[in-house]
Amino acid sequence: MRVLLIKTSSLGDVIHTLPALTDAARAIPGIQFDWVVEEGFAEIPAWHPAVAQVIPVAIRRWRKQLWHTLKSGEWARFKQRLQGTRYDLVIDAQGLLKSAWLTRYAQAPVAGLDRNSARESMACRFYDRRYTVARDQHALERVRQLFAQALNYPLPTGIGDYGLNRAQLADAAAQPYLLFLHGTTWPSKHWPQAHWRELAEQMSALGWAIRLPWGNEVEKARAEQIAAGLENAAVLPRLNLAGLAKVIAGASACVAVDTGLGHLAAALDVPTISLYGPTLPGRVGAYGRSQIHLCASGPNAGLGDRHKPCFDSLPPQRVMTELHALLLAEDNA
Repeated sequence: MRVLLIKTSSLGDVIHTLPALTDAARAIPGIQFDWVVEEGFAEIPAWHPAVAQVIPVAIRRWRKQLWHTLKSGEWARFKQRLQGTRYDLVIDAQGLLKSAWLTRYAQAPVAGLDRNSARESMACRFYDRRYTVARDQHALERVRQLFAQALNYPLPTGIGDYGLNRAQLADAAAQPYLLFLHGTTWPSKHWPQAHWRELAEQMSALGWAIRLPWGNEVEKARAEQIAAGLENAAVLPRLNLAGLAKVIAGASACVAVDTGLGHLAAALDVPTISLYGPTLPGRVGAYGRSQIHLCASGPNAGLGDRHKPCFDSLPPQRVMTELHALLLAEDNA
């Protein structure tokens, strides 16, 4: 059986789809998926053994350069690629108009969420088969339920399995290290730099090596200030997604703000402390074993405001205490 999967973005959403593929592969031996995904995340689906082909799209870039996209033939080649393969089913796991629109180029029945379950209710007009999945649960579990209904197998019980091989991705490290995933998008999601610095000082004094990645110049400057003068702390070179995955996979533990890389750490089964301020982890938090969620409790916490700070109630000492407990639990596992 060959299935075309549409799940284009974001990083966290892409990662949350992996356990559904594992469920399907265990329930239907020999099933293969081709996955349509944003070009920036195209490396991730290829890590899963049930994925036969990754089909990159560039919706974000195409929107900005519409004329060039049409003139260059990039859009035509994408359509031809979908039309040139025979599929048994198409699953739109995104539930948006932009993803539903892509399904029309594949010659197969299309499955997706019904109007009360999809993120954009109009998307269901593109589907031949519509399924109900309750909204008030974790996004990862919603995708697992959609796949189980669309492919007609019993929903497995227990925690979802991302199907990734951490040992295969990790590079051998000279010494154990902690990874601080400090970069994120919203200003209000940033744990204060002074808190990162204090945590780095405390863990470095205990002999832990600390690694700090970055993705832009602002993040690089923050990483350098957190690591400044600490013998055990190092700012990493700029890495692509595959390089970051190797560093994450090799870490003894991570501390992360609400960011897609935190979801990648969970997918690689790396023990992680995730820090939540304006957002809540219930429906989109890091999912997996050895995942600790620490939530701020200030007046602006959990309100979804992009700009108002709310991390005053989540001091470094609390994070360090939880990190110690997490590392101890891993040692005794």
